[in-house]
Amino acid sequence: MPARASLKRRAAAEFIGTAALLVIVVGSGIQAAALTRDPAVALLANSAASAIGLGLIITLFGPLSGAHLNPVVTLTAWWPRRTAAGRLTGREAVAYAAAQTAGAIAGALLAEAMFDRSPGALATQARDGGHLLIGEVVATAGLVLVIQGLGRVGRPRLVPAAVAGYIAAAIWFTSSGSFANPAGTVGRAFSDSFTGIAPGSLPGFVLAQLAGGVLGLALSAVLYGRERTPAVEVAPLNSTYKAVS
Repeated sequence: MPARASLKRRAAAEFIGTAALLVIVVGSGIQAAALTRDPAVALLANSAASAIGLGLIITLFGPLSGAHLNPVVTLTAWWPRRTAAGRLTGREAVAYAAAQTAGAIAGALLAEAMFDRSPGALATQARDGGHLLIGEVVATAGLVLVIQGLGRVGRPRLVPAAVAGYIAAAIWFTSSGSFANPAGTVGRAFSDSFTGIAPGSLPGFVLAQLAGGVLGLALSAVLYGRERTPAVEVAPLNSTYKAVS
């Protein structure tokens, strides 16, 4: 098995991958809103671009860092196997989450600049209400269940396509639009656009996402039990890997 990349390289991959994801999500939202006044058409364009881009990013960065791109995915990868040798450590999980959050902010700012908007303008679109928080719990739990479930049945190489497909669907079937990513949610607060979220709505969304992560992890344990094959969270080059939205 090839030696795994250094933490610095893996954190860089998480930063760049999450930044790229936010460029795609925010940028496609800005473009869609500029091209049509129909919110359904705009959402269709945004969800398609987000899903396709996500699948490509996971495929590209998965063999390096695992392409978590999401603190919830990192935490749910770390927690069940935190005492196992060779697994993601608590220190590494913190480094991943920090890189993901910084990358999400950078990606949102880059998308704003790319469309000749003023980077740094905070979002004004409030996303409040218990029904939206329920949507975030459902969206995040489903995401974790997809990733954990495929790992535990020995099919982790299906993750890029499965996660992309799930996110494309969840953007439509959840009331919240399936942010399902604390880092991505923070990043979206730096874009006053179609995909933005007002800073005041962040605490509720992030807490709902963390709750969804716990629920998804519990459901995967109930449904699939322990992993049949090792799922590598600290991914060696060219190895099996785990990833996210």
